[in-house]
Amino acid sequence: MSQRLLRVNELLKRELGTYISKEFDFLNVLVSVHSVEVAPNLQSARVFVGVIGDPGAITRVIAKLNHNRVAMQSYLGKRVTMRYTPRLEFRSDDSVERGVRIVSLLDSLADESEANAEQGGEESAQD
Repeated sequence: MSQRLLRVNELLKRELGTYISKEFDFLNVLVSVHSVEVAPNLQSARVFVGVIGDPGAITRVIAKLNHNRVAMQSYLGKRVTMRYTPRLEFRSDDSVERGVRIVSLLDSLADESEANAEQGGEESAQD
């Protein structure tokens, strides 16, 4: 990916994160923009949003953001100087939840390994 696209991705991520935090009020849900992937022609962008809260909130948040995407595109057009304002498409990003699940699995495996090592040490001491 070119440096230009990386800079555009980060700029849009920052601006959208600011806009969402100021303009939207999601009850009992934390919403954050994880990443933005702009197409090479700069005419469309996928916005990956992390939602922390009840599982049903994810679909409501994504639907609300997609419903209000025209207002966000207008905001971006005013804030960011580009030839084209990308057409936004919001998607859920569950990478944080997957990461937490993997870390907890690794922790449980480590605990199991320690427990087995302790049992093995006790059995050899009894022999």
